Amino acid sequence: MQVLDRFLHYVSFDTQSDEESPSCPSTDKQKLLGRAIVEEMLAMGIADAHMDENGYVYGSVPGVENSPVIGLIAHMDTSPDCSGAEIKPRVVEYLGGDVVLNEEKGIVMRASDFPQLKRSVGKHLVVTDGTTLLGADDKAGIAEILTAVEELMADKTPHAPIRIGFTPDEEIGRGADLFDVKGFGADFAYTADGGTIGEIEYENFNAAAASVRVHGVSIHPGSAKGKLVNAMQLAMEFHAMLPVQERPEYTEGYEGFSMLTQMQGGIEEAELHYIIRDHDMEKFQAKKARFEKIAAYLNERYGDGTVELRLKDSYYNMKEKILPVMFVVERAMAAMKQAGMEPVAVPIRGGTDGARLSYEGLPCPNLCTGGENYHGRFEYIPVEDMEACVDMLKHLLRV
Repeated sequence: MQVLDRFLHYVSFDTQSDEESPSCPSTDKQKLLGRAIVEEMLAMGIADAHMDENGYVYGSVPGVENSPVIGLIAHMDTSPDCSGAEIKPRVVEYLGGDVVLNEEKGIVMRASDFPQLKRSVGKHLVVTDGTTLLGADDKAGIAEILTAVEELMADKTPHAPIRIGFTPDEEIGRGADLFDVKGFGADFAYTADGGTIGEIEYENFNAAAASVRVHGVSIHPGSAKGKLVNAMQLAMEFHAMLPVQERPEYTEGYEGFSMLTQMQGGIEEAELHYIIRDHDMEKFQAKKARFEKIAAYLNERYGDGTVELRLKDSYYNMKEKILPVMFVVERAMAAMKQAGMEPVAVPIRGGTDGARLSYEGLPCPNLCTGGENYHGRFEYIPVEDMEACVDMLKHLLRV
């Protein structure tokens, strides 16, 4: 099966994850795709393909003895940030300029807004109708992995023993929570969960989540003087004490940020939710300490218990675990060159399952899949770049 056909089939499944759900997977609909993938893997001849009770899909392909066992990992869920239901993909030949996604609704992907489109002139883009995300993050990774493995199995080229793993809930930071590293049995692995062609990533943010709950006192405004404590006002005061320049819209590269992701409340109680990110561990700790200092200051000013702060680390920079085994990165870069790519190492301004897995003893840098503009209605992926990524993975696995 061609990689495009696989990809178009996978995006027909709505697999959005839900951070409010405590279950694993967070949405049962992810298992629908998981079952379809298992059936496909069995039909390919991957005899041990299966999905466990938590929605993780595994399979293995024997290879040349005494070769390193290589894992390939991608995730099945899509981001909750934009609708993933009833995706209507289509393939357009891109000759330059703007791309009209939805003429009726006036939704246009403008070249002035997305200069990276210039790299795809002459290619065929898979795009949405402008009302949903596409799902290349990360169904492109799944399609590329299975296409590469199927082609290797068909042409009988000697290759390393292969371990395949597809995870749920990566988009809400839980993809590695119940991943069976020991049972997976790989010496090292790669997540196929990146973007621009030629990129390899082995540095990512250190990440934490912060929740701020503010308690107020509701009094009739007619007699409120000296008594009313407006939780919403105090929440805004908390937020105003965070540096404006450390918001994601003002940062790039290795620069970290604190981002307000959700807010709600009334006079009696208000809540703020943040994500905290930085590549540098010292700066990461300083950002968290700032939250603690602001909460302490407001509690001193308005009374103990006015502000409740909860901080929870999510994942750490995998660089610390990859540097001692840089041959894993070098192998991937060599495969990229063989596939006609110009490899470039870039820091991830986010995280992947591979970051967590690296800390659990499975070195796992991240490879490009070719997609762009993830998590939104302007997401697209060039067919030619998916095909190049299939070629890259085949070179990576060959002995």
